[in-house]
Amino acid sequence: MAQFKVDAIRFSHDSDIDSNHRTKHPPTILSESDQTRAPKLRRSFSSLLPLASLLHSLSSRNSQSETFEYHIDLLLSPLSSPIISFASPFQIVSPVATSVEIPNFCSERPQTGEIQLSFPQSPLPLPLPKMETPSNASLLDPTTPQNGNHNNHHIDEQTEQPITKKKRLSEPSINSEFAHHDSTVARINNGSFGSCPASVLRAQSDLQNLFLAQPDKFYFETLKPSLLKSRLALLPFIGCSDPSSVALVDNVTTAASIVLQHVAWQFMEGRFNKGDVVLMLHYAYGSVKKSIRAYVERAGATIVEVPLPFPVSSDQEIIDEFRKSLALGKSNGRKVRLAVIDHITSMPSVVIPVRELVQICREEGVDQVFIDAAHSIGQVDVNVDSIGADYYTSNLHKWFFCPPAVAFLHTRTGPHNTNLHHPVVSHEYGNGLPLESGWIGTRDYSPQLVIPQVIDFVNKFEGGIEGIRRRNHAKVVEMGRMLGDAWGTELGAPEEMCGSMVMVGLPGCLEVGSESDAMRLRGVLRGEYKVEVPIYYNERRRRGKEEEGVTAYVRISHQVYNVEADYFRLRDAVLKLVEDGFRCSMLDD
Repeated sequence: MAQFKVDAIRFSHDSDIDSNHRTKHPPTILSESDQTRAPKLRRSFSSLLPLASLLHSLSSRNSQSETFEYHIDLLLSPLSSPIISFASPFQIVSPVATSVEIPNFCSERPQTGEIQLSFPQSPLPLPLPKMETPSNASLLDPTTPQNGNHNNHHIDEQTEQPITKKKRLSEPSINSEFAHHDSTVARINNGSFGSCPASVLRAQSDLQNLFLAQPDKFYFETLKPSLLKSRLALLPFIGCSDPSSVALVDNVTTAASIVLQHVAWQFMEGRFNKGDVVLMLHYAYGSVKKSIRAYVERAGATIVEVPLPFPVSSDQEIIDEFRKSLALGKSNGRKVRLAVIDHITSMPSVVIPVRELVQICREEGVDQVFIDAAHSIGQVDVNVDSIGADYYTSNLHKWFFCPPAVAFLHTRTGPHNTNLHHPVVSHEYGNGLPLESGWIGTRDYSPQLVIPQVIDFVNKFEGGIEGIRRRNHAKVVEMGRMLGDAWGTELGAPEEMCGSMVMVGLPGCLEVGSESDAMRLRGVLRGEYKVEVPIYYNERRRRGKEEEGVTAYVRISHQVYNVEADYFRLRDAVLKLVEDGFRCSMLDD
């Protein structure tokens, strides 16, 4: 029998459980002013509550029955090991206990289930502890304000549903959050380096100063629980129910190294045969392609690339090419051991139908699937549980407003990934990837620790992160079409295959004839016209399926700080180059 402390608790009354044992309505926060309301209301409580005192206190308010039942989700922490999230039958030790005993707990892996509790009405009304903010309870409850301002949470007297008063950022407030951007530059390349608001940068600076003031205390008392808090805060945004499956790392390149190192070991140790296949998209990110060759090709894998079309007109074109390449990989009796699939390709930028491709991989017996989703969170809906890949990683500093650099790596539970390790070996080696990644020597961990503050920021926008990406998508498509109309070109993909980035064809008369031409033209736009935008040279262009003469595309981004004038400046710069008879051949190497 193990001892646990209660870190967070969420529960609902039995009348709110449907026939499938799911809550009909989300629980609400219990504010100090609400503590005397009827216990039928769905409640959520803050961290480190004495469980028995809490439950007896609630039962004392029920004057109509001697017992009542609640269905409970607990986030429990073993007193001597990392936090584990699970549900299991439990018993109250005493009315004032600060811990509970969990019988039949014999697994270190998270468990899920339903707790059903009945207990007698308490003769003593024990007060609830004062709410702490922010709390782990708010992380369990997606309806709880992430900024911890529980006074904004009220209950409709008739429906007993939460009414949330949300603070919205005005345009001047948004401008002030990004006042550190160079106001003389049209910055329409959020996709490369992301952006971070001033409020989050201040929180990061506070953490950095906290470490500098007393590093010993920071490392041994602050770092690990703060990393856990960030991982828990992230779960609702990535569709994940298991915090132990999520690690925070520097960036997607690091995550790719973790996965590819693991696959390389399987080749070197004989679990995979020499010549077995690793499949990747032709448009995979350059550093990931090089990592694939450095790790798994060197270990004996055969690399097969999927030659995706561009411009592209439909998901089906991608699916058809993927099936062809998968069949090639399986030819001659070979096995496809790993498929590396982008959720959104970088250059050219196209949203890939990852759910369909993952399903094809399962049907065709591909051992493992790794989704490189560097650009995804904040651009498209991310639900790692439903996508079902073995590994899924996305940067948080590109489209989720974190400071550089931080990413998450989600690992699907399975026998193939029980031996995953960070390539930088330190003191936590062997304690699981989340802990290994959380301690890789003395470094700045602050980008990983400000995720809760980032969530505070995005929740100040109408619709939160979903509202942000919906508006970004609509505006970047509008601006892309405006540019195409002005230049006499088209978008490189239909709008449903775009996120917050769009590819727009450049006039063919600019004669972009190589990647080096594209880089030099990018430099002209940046240096002479104060426009930051990446340019893609389409070496694999499809004759007859695109406008005459188009060899290159700009990739424009839209984020909350962008204004239409940014795109007008790009439009006018390109038109001026065309008017002046500019050709890339005029530029020196």
